[in-house]
Amino acid sequence: MANTSIRKTFSSNGNLTTWTLSFWVKRGFLGSQERMFSCDDSSSNEDDFFVFDSNDKINLGFYDYSYYAQKETNRKFRDTNAWYHIQITWDTTNSTAEDRLRLYVNGVRETSFSASTNPELNRASLLNRTQAWEMGKRGYNDTQYFTGAMSHVHFTDGYAYEPTAFGETDTTTGEWKIKVDPSVSYGTNGFWIFKDGATITDSSPNSNDWSSVSGTLTKTEDCPSNVFATFNPLLVPTNGTVLFTNGNNSIRTSNSQQQGACSTLGASSGKFYWECKQTANSAGTNGNILIAPYFPFEIATRSAYSASGFKGAISYGSHGGVYIGDAEWNTTTGSNSNASGSWSTYTVGDIVSVALDLDNNYVYFGKNGVWQNSGNPESGSNGTGGISLNVSSSYTKADGEFYFFGTADQGSSSYANYDANFGNGNFGTTAVASAGTNASGNGIFEYDVPTGYTALSTKGLNL
Repeated sequence: MANTSIRKTFSSNGNLTTWTLSFWVKRGFLGSQERMFSCDDSSSNEDDFFVFDSNDKINLGFYDYSYYAQKETNRKFRDTNAWYHIQITWDTTNSTAEDRLRLYVNGVRETSFSASTNPELNRASLLNRTQAWEMGKRGYNDTQYFTGAMSHVHFTDGYAYEPTAFGETDTTTGEWKIKVDPSVSYGTNGFWIFKDGATITDSSPNSNDWSSVSGTLTKTEDCPSNVFATFNPLLVPTNGTVLFTNGNNSIRTSNSQQQGACSTLGASSGKFYWECKQTANSAGTNGNILIAPYFPFEIATRSAYSASGFKGAISYGSHGGVYIGDAEWNTTTGSNSNASGSWSTYTVGDIVSVALDLDNNYVYFGKNGVWQNSGNPESGSNGTGGISLNVSSSYTKADGEFYFFGTADQGSSSYANYDANFGNGNFGTTAVASAGTNASGNGIFEYDVPTGYTALSTKGLNL
């Protein structure tokens, strides 16, 4: 939802003492103030807001010239690979002060707060009045945009529900999971949006539809029941800046050599397919799309890209050619060699396909639907046109899982931008032009997924 927001203004006040807000959220960028919901006026004197703050804590603020209620968690929420179920229950009719404002995460009530102010008995909220709600940013000054994803947003006007109304514990895995069709009452101003995809049409009986204000709402296959890989903002070099957008499916490297980001998910067995589009490149011939093992366990500065932390990277560079690195991913330093075969250059706008066969130890690269080096990802142990994953004498596949990585390369002012499609069906905010076939039924891609391959997602890892 980066730079994207939606709005709803009700024609009359709802119940101001009793309501429940339940939603699933997947975080994007970390370390900045990002509002999920906001109900504020232009003077900033009145402001009910629910936000991930700059310390990555959840902060529920109810402000009317001063805080009349607040809950800020002690713990931080920095897992960008997870969907969190967040529920806020406002019930100021409750005689127990501590129970008038309740926060639940994944079905468990939060009880440890760095800031905590309970509302007075029968205190009316600003939220649920005729004042406009904003979702995805701060209302009056268009700041604090939320960069992640949301799903199944419920608001029940006049009802104080427990989290078991919207989620339940999986009897097999013990994990908290979504109830896709909860049995709840919505009252007059209640609504249910983002039920299936990017729809802001109300799925409750109320027809309380929302309106788009800014940006582009993008449907994603990523959901609480099937988490797809994204770029990981927790694992980037410290010698530069990487900007994450579009739910961490897009990155921009900026003004430093050897920058990039790796995927949140990796694998050591199975067959996986994904696509990546370079959307900008300042140097014209620099930038790499690569896979590497054991990467996330040691990354701080350029010196950390050593054999102990980043072994055997295989990169398909925009300059043309596939490079095999014994130590460093940079194509001109460290121990690198140019793989034999026929490899086309790619440029801004081209789509690079990656097929990673961890059962037979090969990786294949394609450009705009054509497998390079006459590769055949379905050739199994023959590895026709593929690159062996056992790339050096100092590395074997057993050393670690493989992760995807997109980088800029060469020069103190060079940069490269990438949109990854790990199966969400989009490059940035643009849907694939014509979805290819995918026998696994897991993920949406521009080109045909080779037989036996699937998306790098929790479902794909467990097939």
